[in-house]
Amino acid sequence: MTALCCASAMIGPARAQNTAGLIGGITRDSASGKPLAGAQIVAHNLRRGADRATVSNAEGLFAFTNLEPGAYELAATKNGFQKSSANVEVAADRPARVDLPLRLEPPAGTERERQLLDRIDRLEARLAAMEAKETRPLVASAEPAAAPAPVAVAATAAPEAPLPPPAPAPAASPAPAPPAPPDPPLIPEPLQAPPPGPAVDNDTPFAFGDFSWLNGNPRSAPLLDTKWFTPEVRFDTHFMTDFNQPRDHTMGGATESFRSGEIQVEQISVGGDFHWQNVRGRVLYMAGLFATTTPRNDASTGVGQWNLRDAYRYVSEAYGGYHFDVNHGLNVDAGIFVSYIGLFSYYNFDNWAYQPSFVSSNTPWFFNGIRIQWFPTNKLKIEPWIINGWQSYARFNGRHGFGGQILWRPKEWLSFVFNNYGNGEDTLGVRRSRLHTDDSVELRYFNKPNNTGISKMAFSFTMDAGCEYGGGVTCRGGQDGPQQSFFGWMLYNRLWFHKDLFALTTGGGKMNNPGRYLTLLPPINGADAISGSPYFTYNPGDQAKMWDASISLQWMPRKYITWWLEGVYRHSNVPYWSGRGGITPPGGNNGVPTQFVCATGAASGANDLATAYTNCGGPGTVWFPDLRRGQASLSAGVLVKF
Repeated sequence: MTALCCASAMIGPARAQNTAGLIGGITRDSASGKPLAGAQIVAHNLRRGADRATVSNAEGLFAFTNLEPGAYELAATKNGFQKSSANVEVAADRPARVDLPLRLEPPAGTERERQLLDRIDRLEARLAAMEAKETRPLVASAEPAAAPAPVAVAATAAPEAPLPPPAPAPAASPAPAPPAPPDPPLIPEPLQAPPPGPAVDNDTPFAFGDFSWLNGNPRSAPLLDTKWFTPEVRFDTHFMTDFNQPRDHTMGGATESFRSGEIQVEQISVGGDFHWQNVRGRVLYMAGLFATTTPRNDASTGVGQWNLRDAYRYVSEAYGGYHFDVNHGLNVDAGIFVSYIGLFSYYNFDNWAYQPSFVSSNTPWFFNGIRIQWFPTNKLKIEPWIINGWQSYARFNGRHGFGGQILWRPKEWLSFVFNNYGNGEDTLGVRRSRLHTDDSVELRYFNKPNNTGISKMAFSFTMDAGCEYGGGVTCRGGQDGPQQSFFGWMLYNRLWFHKDLFALTTGGGKMNNPGRYLTLLPPINGADAISGSPYFTYNPGDQAKMWDASISLQWMPRKYITWWLEGVYRHSNVPYWSGRGGITPPGGNNGVPTQFVCATGAASGANDLATAYTNCGGPGTVWFPDLRRGQASLSAGVLVKF
């Protein structure tokens, strides 16, 4: 599976711009014009009443990222200064700049002096209002906190009331104390928000447009961002029902559908991106069903000692690296990173549908190795891989895998991705080399985000082809061995409604996989990729031809949450999906998935059927899982990403 545009690819100068609203500016001493550090800035959402706060840094800079679009009041306060405020309209497609000048608190003086200062404040307020009428809404002019004055030209203003006669001069008072030095920032510099970027960013890769519409790409920017860490939190909870109604509640043959008739947490992830002085790192911990179901599909851990499944079970991404200031960025990372093959993201929040088709569901979710990301332009990424193998924690046999991706987005409404893989020997204990190509296009063909009817329309198309050769199999079949190949495609179309509040996705795909080397193994009697199963074999020439179709409805009241409802039908040319009898032996798994099971639930001691009948006691004494050719399911859930 893929995350077409990993957030990690855009860390530092290469990190993608936020698609939510942004306000930035400078606090200054209004008299000297010098920046003021340590000023407390509060952004008040005038519609919701919510507040966000920050502190200006040593250069007087402050910024608020990921703001909900709408009207805000900004207020700056600091000891020894009068409050300064300004109103600004925040839009999702461009940052707003607001500078907040602060005036020193006047020393205690005579009534006449206070009246003169009040008159100055009123005149300055009028001037600021007149200037605001001549400036565009993006740049707001701040007004020192003072009594509101009507916006009018000075020549037409109402006459001021006469001032009272001057009071007798008071006795000389001591000179006012010099202003206190600026307070140190309350937030350490690495924890402060990065300074706002330009309105149109043509330097950061893929920041020239809004690509949140893409399948496999999250629509929400990080909720919180600092100079050294960008946190990330994900939750994925669902309810699924399989209309075959398996009595053991077990669904097989997918990377997203595992339990029927239950509310389950599929993913709980916490982590984020570290970035400081060009050094990069990302970690995303993983719990929930994914922590069990993902490692079981990797057979490479059957090579040698140490339990790599347990070592990596609770990690979906973990790598460190360095960003080089070459062209539009060059990143070199080493560790575990999410695979790009299959278009759909491994993380369901990012996707148009919850259950993807076979081209995505049966191809990799992660790679272990070294990834190099080179951005020669802000529209192109070239990414080589040096990895252990095809979705593997370890190396299966004698060769590493090599591959790479080319990602090209010439326009905001068009994206191409090309992935290729080769050299790796990815069948446990058998010297077979693998080749694979995975290519996708996504096109947004309608975009009116403010429409209350249809607001967007887009489609994605993916084609995969691959094969294995050597070790008794060939890519085309013939006298040198059976055909061991993979061909598949998937097509999805998505409609957004009511200003992108709702979305409806229809689509599906098809897979032809003679040899079954990329067909997921049903977990019959606890079988996994290492053990295999006599009930569903992976012998050269075994066929697996499957197709599916789905319809998905999503409700997205906020950028950080998706409620969804989905119906899916999948079909196989061989019995594959769990039926009413389930795929769990009587009495539960017996710990020997490599053997046939007797009707009593005991292991038969054999992986060939004739011997199993003999050992179990004759005809009718061997248990068989209930496998069907079709599966219809209905599911619903909630996805959250911060």
